[in-house]
Amino acid sequence: MKAAYYTTSGGPEVLTYGDVPDPIATNGHVLVRVQAISLEGGDVLGRRNTPPKHPPHVGGYAAAGVIEAAGPDVTGLEVGQRVACFNWQGSHAELFSVPASFAFPVPDALDIQAAAVGLIAFGTAHDALFEFGRLDENEKVLIQGAAGGVGLAALQLAHKAGATVIATASSGERINRLRDFGADGGINYRQEDVGSRARELTDGVGVDMVVDLAGGAAQSLLRALRYRGRLIAVGGASGSGASFSFGEIVPESLTVSGLFFGKELYTKRVHRMIAEIYGDMAAGRISMPVDRIFPLSEAAAAHRHAERGHPFGRIVLLP
Repeated sequence: MKAAYYTTSGGPEVLTYGDVPDPIATNGHVLVRVQAISLEGGDVLGRRNTPPKHPPHVGGYAAAGVIEAAGPDVTGLEVGQRVACFNWQGSHAELFSVPASFAFPVPDALDIQAAAVGLIAFGTAHDALFEFGRLDENEKVLIQGAAGGVGLAALQLAHKAGATVIATASSGERINRLRDFGADGGINYRQEDVGSRARELTDGVGVDMVVDLAGGAAQSLLRALRYRGRLIAVGGASGSGASFSFGEIVPESLTVSGLFFGKELYTKRVHRMIAEIYGDMAAGRISMPVDRIFPLSEAAAAHRHAERGHPFGRIVLLP
């Protein structure tokens, strides 16, 4: 099969498009003929920072397509069925072998590209807001890095739940676009201190919750929180580490939680949640904008755009 792979970590130029052996549907796995690949933030970070243990390494972890084969002990899924799927590696390819518990049925009314980009983005956002963040209606939530895939998903889900949403982005133009997805207020993080501005927008009280998708600005985000506020740490798109001290958390009784959605994906709870999300996507109640579409043969250019092009929403690769 054709795939985008690399033998060493580094910049987008390490990606090669070529032939690699076909994966197989081993016990408990399904083999998916890929129709759309969602380029995720973790794909970029992994390629950049983690040397592959067994090269050639096929990158990527989220895609959607049609089940071509099912291994022994697979139940509830059928050959020919449309699914979105996850695995820790291997999505940047024509064929993708995934555990059956990581395959999610796609309703007929939902476009396969929408299913591909919706799985991780909306699933991660939903867990950040509700499973870990315990967001209630009428609360105020700040989304740091709202123009990315998970940020746009969190923005829509929080708005749909009745929360007031403050979104951060890198320009006034992007903040205006975020208002179309439910943002009640916006902060240009390149021109304003996020913590100070969030306090101003909440009459000095602070927000109930921060969802941090960028990392690297922990002190400012903690200042944005009210007494007993919650910070949910999800992503590190900024590429810089975040740190804070004991003394910054304890005096205001703040709660800081981390979220790694990949370790939740196989659960029945998440399967029910994704089914509801796909229903909302199919009905047009929520959506994920696609910034650009690249052929898989141009995976290096797609990764370069993800790093330097400041995409609004997701990038899709097509085998």
